[in-house]
Amino acid sequence: MKYVASIGLEAHAQLATRTKMFCGCTTKFGEAPNVQTCPVCIGMPGVLPVPNRTAIEFALRVALALHCRIDRLTFFDRKNYYYPDLPKNYQISQSHSNLGSDGWAEIDVDGEPLRVGIGNVHLEEDAGKLIHSEAPGSNHSEVDLNRTGTPLLEIVTAHPPDMHSAAQVEAYMNTLQSMLLYMGVSDCKMQEGSLRFEASVSVAPEGAAELGPRCEIKNLNSVKAVLKAIDYEIGRQTGVLESGGHNEQETRLWDDLRNVSARMRRKEGSADYRYFPEPDLPPIEITDEMLAAARASLPEFAGERRKRFVSQYGLPSYDAGVLVDNRAVADYFEELAALSNDPKLASNWMMTEVMRAFNERKVTIQELRRAVSPQRLADLVAQIRAGTISNNTAKDVFGQMLESGEDAKTIIDKKGLRQISDAGELDGIVDKVLAENPGAVSDYKAGKEAALKWLMGQIMRQTRGKANPQVIGKLLAEKLTR
Repeated sequence: MKYVASIGLEAHAQLATRTKMFCGCTTKFGEAPNVQTCPVCIGMPGVLPVPNRTAIEFALRVALALHCRIDRLTFFDRKNYYYPDLPKNYQISQSHSNLGSDGWAEIDVDGEPLRVGIGNVHLEEDAGKLIHSEAPGSNHSEVDLNRTGTPLLEIVTAHPPDMHSAAQVEAYMNTLQSMLLYMGVSDCKMQEGSLRFEASVSVAPEGAAELGPRCEIKNLNSVKAVLKAIDYEIGRQTGVLESGGHNEQETRLWDDLRNVSARMRRKEGSADYRYFPEPDLPPIEITDEMLAAARASLPEFAGERRKRFVSQYGLPSYDAGVLVDNRAVADYFEELAALSNDPKLASNWMMTEVMRAFNERKVTIQELRRAVSPQRLADLVAQIRAGTISNNTAKDVFGQMLESGEDAKTIIDKKGLRQISDAGELDGIVDKVLAENPGAVSDYKAGKEAALKWLMGQIMRQTRGKANPQVIGKLLAEKLTR
């Protein structure tokens, strides 16, 4: 018997606001434990929450980008659940009237498009962080409440799910992360917990009328962990069915060291959380003005931009995909292409020297822009086209521009790197090299093409690399055919 897996995903993205969801505490990462708190976010009696307008605007952008139906009158609910790291022991979330619902995201898996349904997009507050001591004999955990109350956007895929493999889930996660980064609503740093995923996996016989019991997997701290957990869980549930057993609906924890999942608890349903409207917060009206502003703020996303780069600039699909992966890199390329008036050359430099700087020198796009702006790199490319320097010399100049922040012309003049393109000046040097190397001349005339490259190398050595290769190539061709 064949079995089919159905995979749903919950994405939790911390929004890139300066302050928390319902108070004025900062959301800055990496501060000392428990210094970013106030009576509101630690749940002291008598305090009142105040919604963060920017968080609502960010959430609205995401809901629109995911083609959701927008609830024009949305409100918050209390989700009653014991959180050791959320002092008031309930979470302000949304359930009865989510900000967005019934949307979709299009992904690409091995060249095949797939539309993944989005069940809902809603806002909530994040919990804190528990630190479990691993010291021998330790019987306590510590809590850091700095993260408590941070605006959290939850994006839940539709049910029944549209994804049935880890490859599809990976494409969806990458697409969603790219969209959030392009909009600037989250920094998506999984290592800092600002983007987290929880997967739900169910396995059923192929053609079954109903899905199998759903197992939710928590403690997934990276894309790699999500994919490993999904593959493991599909195998585990399939094994249970093949042996004649039955899977149970449950919540499981992923052990990243042993690469296994283990049962945590029976899976709760919405009734277990006892949702009811948050009495301390009024409903929020999504006005026409808010919708118009959110729509106007949406960027051209990576998938659309890649297609345009291919059609507008004639770039290979792979190169276009690399360039649009990061919005700031794509912006830099477009500025360079316009300033240099040579998109193909601009792409070549981005795919070689700029990418090498990112990978080997660990330069960020922000650092690149400060040291070598698109205008400065366009000026460097212009020096190559004008014959002032060779392409190889330009690569060295680019490295010096990164280190010093100086422009190309200053470095070329300071280092004396201008290329010799005057045929009259090079003519005597070519004659001298030919006269000193009669053996190489004879080899070339005997049909050994390598001899020509060797002679050009000798001329470059005589000129300390400044001779224009095109000019000396032409001179050699004339003199060796006499």
